[in-house]
Amino acid sequence: MDGIAAVDFGFAREVLQRGIAALYLVAFLSTLNQFRALAGERGLLPAPALLDWVAARTERKRMLHPTLFRHIRYTDRRLAVLCWAGIIVAASLVLGLPQLGPPWLPMLLFLALWLGYMSVVSIGQTFYSFGWEMLLLEAGFLAAFLGSNDQPPPTVVIVLFWWLLFRLEFGAGMIKIRGGREWRDLTALMYHHETQPMPGPLSRQAHLLPRWIHRVEVVGNHFAQLVVPFFLFAPLLSLWIDGPVPQWIGAVAGGIVIATQVWLVITGNFAWLNWATIVIGFSAIGLPGIGSTSATDGPWPGIPLYWLVITCAVGLLYVVVSWPAVRNLFARRQLMNASFNRWQLANAYGAFGTVTKHRVEIVVEGTVDEDPDAADWREYEFKGKPGDVRRIPRQFAPYHLRLDWLMWFLPLGHSLDDWFTVFVIRLLEADAPTLALLRDDPFRGERPRWVRAVSYRYRFATRAERRAEGVRWVRTGRRVILGPAALR
Repeated sequence: MDGIAAVDFGFAREVLQRGIAALYLVAFLSTLNQFRALAGERGLLPAPALLDWVAARTERKRMLHPTLFRHIRYTDRRLAVLCWAGIIVAASLVLGLPQLGPPWLPMLLFLALWLGYMSVVSIGQTFYSFGWEMLLLEAGFLAAFLGSNDQPPPTVVIVLFWWLLFRLEFGAGMIKIRGGREWRDLTALMYHHETQPMPGPLSRQAHLLPRWIHRVEVVGNHFAQLVVPFFLFAPLLSLWIDGPVPQWIGAVAGGIVIATQVWLVITGNFAWLNWATIVIGFSAIGLPGIGSTSATDGPWPGIPLYWLVITCAVGLLYVVVSWPAVRNLFARRQLMNASFNRWQLANAYGAFGTVTKHRVEIVVEGTVDEDPDAADWREYEFKGKPGDVRRIPRQFAPYHLRLDWLMWFLPLGHSLDDWFTVFVIRLLEADAPTLALLRDDPFRGERPRWVRAVSYRYRFATRAERRAEGVRWVRTGRRVILGPAALR
C-alpha cells in the first residue's frame, strides 16, 4: 500500500467489481423469475398491498427502506423492466466495459444497481428478509467507489471491504459462540450438513464423514471466524513497516476465509452468501505488479483530486454509521443480520447461532378425487428442498430459490405463515406463475380437488440403506398438519 493508493490491489479490485456485479446479475435474474408469484400484483404477499398500507399513514413510511415504487406505482411489468435494466448494467460491469472510462462511470452504475435492488428488497417482505440481501446491497455500494482501470484503487475503500469482511466473519463467529451449546462442544456439524435449509449434492457425503472430522470442522470454523479476521488489517502496517510481510499476512487471512467458504459452497446451497464472501475475501489479496497501474494523474499516485474527496467522504460516512455495528459485535444480546439505518450500510451479519438437530419437511400433496379420505394423493415436488427420497439434491447456489428456503422455516414456527395459506389457494387454482416455482406439478396444470400439507422427519440414508433401497433420504413420522383444503 502507498498511503492513499492501494497500488498492489488492482487484481483485488478486478475480482470485487466483476464478482459483485455477477452476483447482482444473479439477484436480478432470480427476482425476474420469482417475484411475480411471490410478491407481485397477485403474489403470495402482494407488494402493492404493502405499499398501500404504508401510504395510508405518515408514520409508517419510515418503516420501509428506500424504494422506487413509493414514487412509481408498482406493476409486475415495471418490476420486469427494472430487473432487465439491472441485468444489462450488471453484465456490462462483469465484462469490465464501464471500468475503461473515468471512475465516476462505474460509480454511477454500481449505485444504480444498489438503489434498484434495494427497491426490490424493500417490498419483498419475508421472501427478501435474508442476510445476504443486505450483504449484496452493502457490497454494491462499496464497489461503486473502487474506481477505474486507469488509477489504483483508493486505500480507504479497500479497507472498508476488510471491515465488511470482518463484520461478516467475526459477527458470525460470535453468534455461534453465544448461541447453541453444539458450537461450544464441537458437535454442531454432526447435524448441520443434514439439517441445513437446502442440502447440495455432496451434503450427504459430508454428513457421513467420521465424527472426529466434524469436530475438526467446527474448530476450523471458529479459527476462521474468530481469529483470522483480525489479520485482514495487517497490510495497514506496511504504511509504517517496510517489507512485504504485512501484506502477505493479510493475503493469507483472506485465503483462509476463501478456503472455508469454498467448503461451504461444496457442501450446501446458501444462495450467494458464500460466493459473496469469497469475492469480498479477495479484497485482502494484494499482488504486486498484477492489475497495478502506473498512472500518475493529479498530485496523488494516479488518483484525481475529486475522486480522492469522494472516497474520503465515503470513509468518513462509514466511521459514523459503523458505530452501532461495533457495539453490536460486543453486545451480550448480539443482533444477527440487522440493519441500523435506512440505507442498509454497515450492517450486522451472522448465521446459524443454533443448529437444529432434526430435519422436519413439509410435503404438499393434492388429489383430483372427490373423497379426500379415499383419495390417491400425489406430491408436489419443489426444485431444491427435499421431497422424493430417491432424488439427489441439486446445486443451485448462487441462485436463490426463495420459496424452498421459506418452506424450511415453516416447521420451526408455532403456526403456518400467512403466505403458505395463499400458496395452498394458488395450488387449488392451478395458478401458472406459482406452479412455475415448483419442479413438478403432478396434475399438469389441472386443478386439484383437494390439497393438504403433511410433515415428515427426514434424515440422510446410511451407506447400507443407500445400497439396499437406492434412497438418499429416509423419512418417518408422517403427520397431516393442514387440510384437506378445497376451494369454495
